[in-house]
Amino acid sequence: MFGPLAPQKYVRLIKTCIGSFKQTSRHRCLSVSCRSVEDIRRFISENTETVGQQSLTPEVKLRLFTPNCRFWRERPELWPFDDPYWAIYWPGGQALSRYLLDNPAVCRGKTVLDLGSGCGASAIAAKLSGAAHVVANDIDAVAAVATHMNSELNGLEPPVCLTNNMIGSPAEAFDLILLGDMFYDEALATSLHSWLDHCINTHNTQVLIGDPGRAQFEEHGIRRLLRLLAQFELPESVREENYGLTCSGVWCYRPEL
Repeated sequence: MFGPLAPQKYVRLIKTCIGSFKQTSRHRCLSVSCRSVEDIRRFISENTETVGQQSLTPEVKLRLFTPNCRFWRERPELWPFDDPYWAIYWPGGQALSRYLLDNPAVCRGKTVLDLGSGCGASAIAAKLSGAAHVVANDIDAVAAVATHMNSELNGLEPPVCLTNNMIGSPAEAFDLILLGDMFYDEALATSLHSWLDHCINTHNTQVLIGDPGRAQFEEHGIRRLLRLLAQFELPESVREENYGLTCSGVWCYRPEL
């Protein structure tokens, strides 16, 4: 994902394992560029747990933070990388992935971009749904490694993983762009709005957005340009991890509305 995390009132995990992961110069020297991919894979394996059943997509396995993991309770200053957004299966991404798996024709034979891909769940759902080509884009290189590992868990060839910030870049010819939990910051939402318009106008790209109804999403101008496609009740375990969020929806972006 991009930028600062959503407000702490929404996700208990922000308080317990992400929100306080402030980087020091000593730990920044342990950045991705200083470690081999194998080192990062080993670190992820040792500090996450394979889960799947307690989500909207029980058929998809992912390596995530759980209470059994060291950094659920470890001192946050010991975390050696950027904030691990990829280690949580966010509710918007869950709804988006569920929708793709329930409606494979949305992806079948298409080129798909999962923007702010995190753990890679939506990219995995797109591949499982028959997408011809999938790109997972996240500015955190550790997320790219996690996406590779999660793809392997599900018996899939990993998608192409890009770590440059594609927002604002020249529009590429994707048939479908997926955004899960990306509207958590007003400035980011505004830049997304402009860039998505450019992608749609240039390539007639379809855009699907997954979000559990955070204030930054509901109150942004883009909200009036969305058509609700599906809404899902979140599993009890996901509700417990998210303050005030019981459902998550999938919207189609329709700038002509």
